[in-house]
Amino acid sequence: MRPLIVLCILSIVVLTFYIREGEYGPIHAVRSAVTTITSPVRFAGSLAATPFNALGNVFSNLTASQETLSELKAQNDELTAKVAELSEAQETAERLQELVGLQSTYNLQSTAARIIGGSSDAWSQTVTIDKGSANGMAIGMPVCNAYGVIGQITETSLNTSTVLLITDESSGVSAMSQRSRAQGMLRGQPDGTLRLEYVSVDDDVKTGDIVITSGIGGVFPKGLPIGTVSSVDRSDNDIYYTIVVRMQASTENNEEVLVITSLTDEQRASDDDVAAANDSDDVSADTSVDDADATDSGDDTSDDTSDVDDSTDEE
Repeated sequence: MRPLIVLCILSIVVLTFYIREGEYGPIHAVRSAVTTITSPVRFAGSLAATPFNALGNVFSNLTASQETLSELKAQNDELTAKVAELSEAQETAERLQELVGLQSTYNLQSTAARIIGGSSDAWSQTVTIDKGSANGMAIGMPVCNAYGVIGQITETSLNTSTVLLITDESSGVSAMSQRSRAQGMLRGQPDGTLRLEYVSVDDDVKTGDIVITSGIGGVFPKGLPIGTVSSVDRSDNDIYYTIVVRMQASTENNEEVLVITSLTDEQRASDDDVAAANDSDDVSADTSVDDADATDSGDDTSDDTSDVDDSTDEE
C-alpha cells in the first residue's frame, strides 16, 4: 500500500514540474527521448497487430446477425437509388436549362413538353409528346430541342400530340443559307438524310454553310438553326444544286422539347425575304422555259433539214 502511495505522490510531483517547466525543460527532454527510442517498437507492434485486427473484423462480420446484414444491404440499396435519382435530376435540369437557353436566345413564345413515344411503323418518323389540345397544342406548331428544329405537330388529341420529324420524307421546311441567304425547301429523304431542294445553281452555297429557317410561310420562326451543308453537287444541265444537309439537332434520344405556340412580327419573313424567294422561283422557271425553247428550236432545225433532204431526193 505504502509503495503505491509513494508512486502517486511522485507522479503528482513530476506532473507538476512537467506543467510548470518550459517546452525545453528536462522532463520534456526525457519524454521526447523515450518516445524516440520506443517508436520502432511501437511501429513493429502495430504492424504485427494489423492482421489480427483484420481477422477480428472478419469474424465479427461472420458472427453478425442476419438482421444486421439485411439492414446494411437495405441502406446500401437506398443510397444507390438516391445517387441514381440525384444524377438523373441533375441531367434533366441541364437539359431543361439548354431549352431555356434556346427559348431566351430566340425569344420564343413556347411551352415545354416531354416525348413519351416514337414511331409505330417503319414508314414514318414521328414522336409523341405529352401535351395536347387541352394544353393549347395545335396542328402546324413547330417543335425544337435545345439545338434547333426537329419537327412539326401533325395530329393532336386531348392530352397528346404527334410530331412529324423533319427527317421524314413527307416533311418540308422553308430554309436558307445563313451566309448567302440562298433559299430553298428542306426535305427529309427515305434514308433519313436532309436535302435543301430548289436552290438555283446561280446562288452561292458552300459546304459548311449553316442552314436556318427562312420564316416564309409563317410556320417556323425565322432564323432557327436546322443544320450544316455537308455537300453541294451539280450535274451537267441541272438548274438546281443537290445539297445534303447534316442535321444540327438529332431527332433521336430526345426527352424534353419546346413547342412554339406563336410567332412575333420579327420572327416572320419580311416582304424582302418573300420577294427574294419569288425572284428565285421566277429565275428557275425562266431557266426551265429557256431550256425548253432551246429544245424546240433544235427540233425546228431538224425539221428544216429534213425538208431540204426531201427536196434533194425529189430532184
